[in-house]
Amino acid sequence: MIRSAFLDSAQSAAALLREPAVAARWSTPSTLPGFSVGGLARHLANQVTRTVTALAAPPGTSAIPVMDHFTGAGWVNSGADSADNTAILERSETAAAQTTAADLAAEVDAALAELSTMVPAQHAERVVDLGRWGLLVDDFLLTRVLELVVHTDDLAVSLDLPTPDLPAAATGATIDLLGRLAAWRHGPLPVVRALARRERAPDSIAAL
Repeated sequence: MIRSAFLDSAQSAAALLREPAVAARWSTPSTLPGFSVGGLARHLANQVTRTVTALAAPPGTSAIPVMDHFTGAGWVNSGADSADNTAILERSETAAAQTTAADLAAEVDAALAELSTMVPAQHAERVVDLGRWGLLVDDFLLTRVLELVVHTDDLAVSLDLPTPDLPAAATGATIDLLGRLAAWRHGPLPVVRALARRERAPDSIAAL
């Protein structure tokens, strides 16, 4: 299920990247502090293009649980102005300055054509090597689905466009993962209260 959710949400992102508003607003600020529309578009596109690179690379030898991937990541455990998050922003902005909206959309379309055969062909025990650690391929694709869902919404809002109707499997997987991350960050009871008891809900249960 997560494989089709990834491919379907990547298609939704690709369609948004082809919107004329992306080119028209390329250098304007996005809804994410510090990101231009072009930088955010590049970051969104990376979730597709870099998946080709990851799946084409030699497999890793061992995998960690997907929750450990997030709880051990510097960008999750630090603020927006931390070195980890600033580096992500700067890489996206630098890459955006070296391309155009049309070229970026074409790059994503080409990557999707490759992924349409690469993703279904992956063995369930394949480990995707991420450098510091590895993830089983379906866990890796789950992390990409979360990024695609969240940043497709970010980009649509930045363009003053309706957020695309994302696949139910993709949003469901994202909600489940964000819920687990929120419970890890805030504790399970605040999450339960936020979802079930408005009068006792905390100010925020943001997962990221």
